[in-house]
Amino acid sequence: MMSLAVQVSGSLIGWAALYRLLCGLNGQHTNEWNCRLVTLFHGVLIVCVTAYIGFIDGPWPFTHPGTENTPLQVVALVLSLGYFTFDMGWCVYYRTEGPLMLAHHTLSIAGILLALVQGESGVETCAVLFGTELTNPLLQARWFLRQAGRYDSPAGDAVDLLFIALFAGVRIGVGGRMLRCELASPRPSPAVKAGGVAIYGLSCVFMADIARFACRKGAGKFRRWKEQRKALEANGGSGRTD
Repeated sequence: MMSLAVQVSGSLIGWAALYRLLCGLNGQHTNEWNCRLVTLFHGVLIVCVTAYIGFIDGPWPFTHPGTENTPLQVVALVLSLGYFTFDMGWCVYYRTEGPLMLAHHTLSIAGILLALVQGESGVETCAVLFGTELTNPLLQARWFLRQAGRYDSPAGDAVDLLFIALFAGVRIGVGGRMLRCELASPRPSPAVKAGGVAIYGLSCVFMADIARFACRKGAGKFRRWKEQRKALEANGGSGRTD
């Protein structure tokens, strides 16, 4: 337990040090800009590590939930626990996030900590990290595009479309299958199963918000297209009567 506390503390210090380094290098940008760079780096790193765990190192999370943690799984979990602890503290201090995101961070911290303390269920926890962090770089790209004034462009539309498709397909579709395997298996503890239900339920709430956003954005684009078409028709009609 002491060794685990030291590892997590080291991870937390590492993420905080990276943030301070970025603040020093990017003094012209805001604290949120630099924190989102840390978030982006964590997302890319943990997706790569957990993809290797799930697809190459094994075991397969859909058939072996609740098995003993491997050393590489522990590394991935420690890295993410340190990051989520850092980001949770940052969000609370600067008050940048709402209850849903804070609930997501709380569940993530609790789930990772549970897997580390129990010494099992690391494989499905890493699979959940892969699914939840897969869309994170797109979320950060969307924010950076807004800051650069380029969100209302084909690049912004492409990021939104890919984000919605990945969220629905991976976090809801594949995530639902992962949850069914978790609940059907006798190996994971009841606490781990309850955590799986909670994080999937939160993903469904996020999905509902995303669906409402997609409907609003689609309706807005259709309305602007109709207005542009009417304007073109009006200009064309004026040209013919001259």
